[in-house]
Amino acid sequence: MPKQPEAASDRPVDAPINNSLAAPPAPPTGKAERVVSLDVVRGFATLGILIMNIQFFSMISSAYFNPTAYGDLSNSNHWVWYLSHLFADMKFMSIFSMLFGAGIVLMSNRRSTLALPVTRFHFRRMGWLLILGLLHAHLLWSGDILVSYALCGSAVFWFRNCSPRLLWTIGVSCFAIASLISIMTGLSMPLWPPEDILQLRQETWQPQADTIKQEIAAYQQPYLQQLPTRSEQAFLMETFLFVFSTVWRCSGLMLIGMALYKQCILTGERSGAVYAVLIAIAVFIGIPATMYGIHQNFEADWKMSYSFFLGDQFNYWSSPLISLGYVGGIMLVLKSPMLAKTTWPLAPVGQMALSNYLVQTLICTFLFYGHGFAQFGNFSRVEQLITVLAVSLVQIAFSCIWLKYFRFGPLEWLWRSLTYWHRQPLRLQT
Repeated sequence: MPKQPEAASDRPVDAPINNSLAAPPAPPTGKAERVVSLDVVRGFATLGILIMNIQFFSMISSAYFNPTAYGDLSNSNHWVWYLSHLFADMKFMSIFSMLFGAGIVLMSNRRSTLALPVTRFHFRRMGWLLILGLLHAHLLWSGDILVSYALCGSAVFWFRNCSPRLLWTIGVSCFAIASLISIMTGLSMPLWPPEDILQLRQETWQPQADTIKQEIAAYQQPYLQQLPTRSEQAFLMETFLFVFSTVWRCSGLMLIGMALYKQCILTGERSGAVYAVLIAIAVFIGIPATMYGIHQNFEADWKMSYSFFLGDQFNYWSSPLISLGYVGGIMLVLKSPMLAKTTWPLAPVGQMALSNYLVQTLICTFLFYGHGFAQFGNFSRVEQLITVLAVSLVQIAFSCIWLKYFRFGPLEWLWRSLTYWHRQPLRLQT
């Protein structure tokens, strides 16, 4: 089964809100009330997720997790894949999941302080996010993560008042369940009927030429003809993959994010030494572990019996460590008055993460699918990276310009208005 493509964060959530459905909406969260560090980290991850997601946008699904399944993997293409896997694969999804958990605590605390309903408000938000995710997955792109975030966010909400220590314990335990399922599945393969192993290999891990041609042809067709293939892939991710992997990984990371927020790590309030330790863990444990996993997969010649279930565990466990290294680096930059100025493009992107996430889908599906330029299956990994850089520049410019005139991103505004069932003010007053 393909890994869940990486996705956008709790911003999807605009800053926590100070009003209820029964009362007139309170003024939108002002700049002084925002947690700038969260916006910057979120913006960094919003741009970073496209490094991995573009592989799912532009190539057959098997190539997302098995680089030998499709496309050239030599010379510069090899290094683009290698560095993307080392520094991006699962890393930005880890950041987003942790931020989503932090956002739940932040929203709950602010509404509780104002004596406003919390539970009803949260589940309205998750309900609309679920609907938005289903539309996104089945109508635009099967790699959607919003459905999983809505479901996992509904589950972890009940743990928001737990102590950081308990959140860490439950979070790591949940995270470990997906790993355990994968390991046990891999170890049990010798007991599988040979025809089941062959089917999994040909359908998911190393598809044959005819299967590859069919998937490419499906996405190079006009829009309506793409829908059955897209919906089938989306349903697989929302059911089988969700139950056996995504729910445990995302929920675990959201709980860890709640703990990190309560420990003031995500808000930039800890000492520089704390963030330096996070960077050191990433550099001396996370990165070497991922590199070792890559080496082992190539040594095993990317055989499904090893790489699909067992070889991926090095990256699985090291990804949160590298993600926290990114967080530590950003917090140290923000602590420096001189260096903090360099982060100015990231906060607007983070404030509009939901909009930017869906704009990435619109741009990439138009570029690669049949209702646009129909380049699905044609871009090398180097060309994919160039596309990521171009889209990132566009999104930085778009976010900065948009927020000069409007309070929220367009999708953040829609989600907020639907949650309150009341049209929210959009334009900034001049």
